[in-house]
Amino acid sequence: MTAPIEKPARKTGLAHFLAAAGYSIGGARRLLRESAFRQELLGLVVLAVLFAIVGATLPEFLGLAVLSLIVLAVEALNTAIEELVDNASPGWSEFAKNAKDMGSFAVMCTLLATGLYAGWVVIW
Repeated sequence: MTAPIEKPARKTGLAHFLAAAGYSIGGARRLLRESAFRQELLGLVVLAVLFAIVGATLPEFLGLAVLSLIVLAVEALNTAIEELVDNASPGWSEFAKNAKDMGSFAVMCTLLATGLYAGWVVIW
């Protein structure tokens, strides 16, 4: 039997900040392997180009940037939920389906909000 793996010592100060930045980069790398994340990223870039074409103002671009970050953050949380559920419940279960469906719904809500905002900026 193998010995349990010890939890690493907690970092503080600048070391904690640098470690957290490394964890964030690792999360971004993991997300880039998700096709949904890549599609959302591409869609958000297309919206930014469309905003430039229609002459959106700086505040309108900032609104798109904030909504884009929210979309990507919620997608990251959805992916985390899916990973945890897949690990905790390898077989099919109602619990797993519900958890994944709710995460997907959260992503859909942020995409809808971004789409409504983009439509408002482009049309008006």
